[in-house]
Amino acid sequence: MTVPKPSSAPLPWLLLLLSVTTGLVDAISVLGLGKVFTANMTGNVVFLGFAAAGTPGFHVAPYLAAIAAFLLGALVAGRVGKHHSGLPLRRWLLVAALVEAILLWIAAGVAVGFNIASQSPSSHLFAIIALTGVTMGFRNATIRQLKVPDLTTTVLTLTITGLAADSSIAGGGNPNWARRIGSIAAIFLGATIGAYLVTHGGLVAPLILAGGMVLAGTLACMLHPAAGETLQA
Repeated sequence: MTVPKPSSAPLPWLLLLLSVTTGLVDAISVLGLGKVFTANMTGNVVFLGFAAAGTPGFHVAPYLAAIAAFLLGALVAGRVGKHHSGLPLRRWLLVAALVEAILLWIAAGVAVGFNIASQSPSSHLFAIIALTGVTMGFRNATIRQLKVPDLTTTVLTLTITGLAADSSIAGGGNPNWARRIGSIAAIFLGATIGAYLVTHGGLVAPLILAGGMVLAGTLACMLHPAAGETLQA
């Protein structure tokens, strides 16, 4: 699919905001759900290896649940994206935002009464993992189809690599350096806010905040004229 040119489209700003929500979700999952990632599958595969080796504190089931939920979310988003080929960008963005916000707010409801210290009840633990995993899988697949350079909203390894490898020191031209730094700063900010909220009040507030930011940012993005352009396969 093709999307409006980054210079004229509101997408980069929206994706930076979504990067902040990734930091929030990472704080929620790692600090609140027992060292499991629901946005970063690399971490889960590594932790799954630790669990398979019998390392204390690592358990197979949460990582498998997170990976399965993420795959499901990505699968659904892939179908949704193809369905929106030939339709205005703002319609796709609204659908994606509603899916994310609703799932995060349902997770907030499930998190009421969840005890982080004892990780109980376990049914709530796995429900929150599943809901946030589907959300972030849906997010990743959607962003992948939008193809906005250097704004994946969830993974920073290639962003940081590009920042160094394409720098003037390395003989490059520093392409998209501001966007790359902005992406790093956004996830850092979200993680900081999320860590404070989780450690001082639990999971409900950061989940509500993340859903609200996704929906509010998307609605603001939809007001831009470029959001009315048609997506082409």
